[in-house]
Amino acid sequence: MTRKIFSPYELGKLKLANRIAMAPMTRSRTSQPGDVPNEIMATYYSQRANAGLIVSEGTPISAVGRGYSLTPGIYTPEHIAGWRKTTDAVHQAGSAMFVQLWHVGRRSHSVISGETPVSASALKDPDKVFGPRPDGEYDMIETETPRAMTLEDIQNTIADYVQAAHNAIEAGFDGVEIHAAHGYLLESFLRLASNQRDDDYGGSQENRMRFLLEVLSAVSDAIGAHRVAVRLSPFVIEGFADPDPEIVEITLKILEKLSPMGLAYVHFSEHISRFETVPESFRIAARAAYPNPIMVAGKLTLEGAEDLLEKGYADMVAFGTPYVTNPDLVQRFKNGWPLTDFDADARLTLYGGGSEGYTDYAPYDPSVSERSGAPELVG
Repeated sequence: MTRKIFSPYELGKLKLANRIAMAPMTRSRTSQPGDVPNEIMATYYSQRANAGLIVSEGTPISAVGRGYSLTPGIYTPEHIAGWRKTTDAVHQAGSAMFVQLWHVGRRSHSVISGETPVSASALKDPDKVFGPRPDGEYDMIETETPRAMTLEDIQNTIADYVQAAHNAIEAGFDGVEIHAAHGYLLESFLRLASNQRDDDYGGSQENRMRFLLEVLSAVSDAIGAHRVAVRLSPFVIEGFADPDPEIVEITLKILEKLSPMGLAYVHFSEHISRFETVPESFRIAARAAYPNPIMVAGKLTLEGAEDLLEKGYADMVAFGTPYVTNPDLVQRFKNGWPLTDFDADARLTLYGGGSEGYTDYAPYDPSVSERSGAPELVG
C-alpha cells in the first residue's frame, strides 16, 4: 500500500515532493557579530532537503524580538544575504523553504536583546532561555520581567513583521511562518495569564485575538496570503505556570477567522515541553473550522503521522528531532531503515558550536548496516 505521507502535495503555488516537513528547531550556529546565517547552516538545511518543505529555525524579526543567543535574524542586509546561501542550497536540493518569523516577547533577557523584553502585560513566569552568562559562556538563563507594550509598540511590531516578510522573500524564501505558539509574543496576547490589558488588545477573546490577526492580515497584504502560515500550540504549556482555560476555544475562533484568508497553512505544535494530550474532538472541531491546509508536529511516529493524514486531520506532518540525527529521514522512512537515536550526546550539541552534532550525521548506508523494520522513533 502506498503511504499518503510520501505523495506529492500542492501547497498553494508550491509543488512539494511529499507531505513531510522539517519542523523548526533552534540550533544557534550563526556567525558573529550580527547573528548572520552562514555556509554551515546552508549545508545543514540542504542535507535535509528530502522533506517536501523545510521550516527554518525561529528567526527574530528585530533585536527586541530576540530571546535566544546566536539565532539568525531577518532584519539586516547581512541577514538577507546570509539566508540567501541557505535558500539557494535548499532549492537546488529540491525542497521548498519557509522562514519562521519570531518575536519571543517576554521569553528573553536584556543581555540577549539589548533592551527590556516586551509582552502583553508586565508579567513573568519562571522561565529560562539560551543566553550569555557573566563569564561569557552560554547556558540557560532566567528570563527578565517584561514591560507592557504600548499601542505604538504594537503598531511598530506589526511593521517589523511586514518588513521581515519582505526581507524573507528577498532572501529567497518561499514563504513565512508566523510563530504564535510556545508562550512567545503573539501567544502572550492570547492567554489570560499573560494578558491583563484593559484596552483594545485585552479582556475579551476578540480583543486578545486582535494583535495576531492584524499581524497575519498585514503580512498577507504585503507578500500574499499564499506565502503566509501561522504556528499555534493550544495544548502546549510552555512559558506559563498553568494551562489556560480558554485557549482551545480562542484557537477555534482564530481558525474561523483565518479560514477565508487563504493562508498557506496552519501549523499545530504539540507534545513538547509540558503538554496536554490533544483529544480527537479538537481534531474534528479544528477541521470543521478550518478546511484549508493543516500541518501537525510533535513526537509523531511514521504510523501516527500517516493516520492523521488518512483521517483528514492534517494535510502535512512535520518532524523535528529525528531530522537532527537523520538528515536522510524521508529515505529512511521509505525504506524501513532504522533511525539514529536523538540521545544525550545529540542534546549536548543542540545549541551552539560548529559542525559536530550539526552537519556530521551521516545518511544511512544499507550496504554496511542491517536493514530493520519500519522505524517508530518519535520526534
